[in-house]
Amino acid sequence: MAKEQSNLQRQAKAFSYRVLVWAKTKVPTGLRSVVGVVFVVGGAFGFLPILGFWMLPLGLALIALDLPPTRKIIERWMERLETDLDA
Repeated sequence: MAKEQSNLQRQAKAFSYRVLVWAKTKVPTGLRSVVGVVFVVGGAFGFLPILGFWMLPLGLALIALDLPPTRKIIERWMERLETDLDA
């Protein structure tokens, strides 16, 4: 039996999916890495309000979209996020 996910988990998955799709389709390749670095730096200050530790994995995923060896891994993760959101 599948474990039911909380509303917060579902919102986090939806937000991550939307950001990754937006970055993949709308943001140019080099700029995606810059945005990813900004997210990682913001995640380092996760103890502050608004910024959060959630920015670290999302920033790394944005950077990974620009690296050919890791692009397929992130695309599979995006597919899993999409199927989780549809379920």
